[in-house]
Amino acid sequence: MTYARATDGIRLHYEAVGRRNGPPVLLVQGLGADKHGWDLQRLALAPRYRTIALDNRGAGRSDKPFGTYSLEQMADDAMTVLDHAGVESAHVIGASMGGAISQIIALKYPERVRSLTLACTACRNHPWRRELLNSWATAASERGMGAMANEAARWVIGPRSFRRVWPMFGWLGPMAFGRPTHAFVAQVRAILATDESMASELGSFTMPTLVMVGNQDILTPRGDSEELAERIPTAELAVISGAAHGFMVEHAATFNRVFLDFLDRCVRAEQAAVPAADAALAS
Repeated sequence: MTYARATDGIRLHYEAVGRRNGPPVLLVQGLGADKHGWDLQRLALAPRYRTIALDNRGAGRSDKPFGTYSLEQMADDAMTVLDHAGVESAHVIGASMGGAISQIIALKYPERVRSLTLACTACRNHPWRRELLNSWATAASERGMGAMANEAARWVIGPRSFRRVWPMFGWLGPMAFGRPTHAFVAQVRAILATDESMASELGSFTMPTLVMVGNQDILTPRGDSEELAERIPTAELAVISGAAHGFMVEHAATFNRVFLDFLDRCVRAEQAAVPAADAALAS
């Protein structure tokens, strides 16, 4: 197993798979989830890309310290993982909380982001979502992670797919089975404590950006993604019909097709820019 060491000494687990010399893709998961939430994407990306999927602090095989977490700290953790993997810059994709972390990465480390994909996420939390997240933290603390997962499930999985998809969410998705309560609650508190004034800075993004959302997502509804796409001048918006919050699992085939098309276009644009830059220097 591969671990990087954060600046505060926390061990961060990650896994790099796929084409060794392919363009690197950093995958950042959401609340309670670990790298396995990206398994269906990593499988699709592997023939052409090198994927680097990390476990945020508090999840998976990364350390789960007691105390306060922050999303900025988790953005720094992701850069520590890239450093350890020997990657100077990567195509970055984040889902849900991972999308908020990815926005911070793009703001704080723009030179390290070749492209940005924001899936089922937002740039600020509405009062109703803050109340909901607080209720999940309370349920986890008072009744355990299983009770929290059952309560949260209807917010993550579309009703038509519930019976088919629910068994997979224990190990693929963001339902936090087997996660320590203190770490899950610390991640919730990190989301709620994030300075949302960063939303006003999204207009500074220059990297190609894809914003993805399912039209049945009730946790981060389409309006949140539309706001992101409006604020980011380089953004394009992709709405996946029939998909809910967990659409990277529930509608993996469509998710992967849209995401791979975007990545391939970004890579072709990078490759086309190199001869043009060389020609400009020669002249």
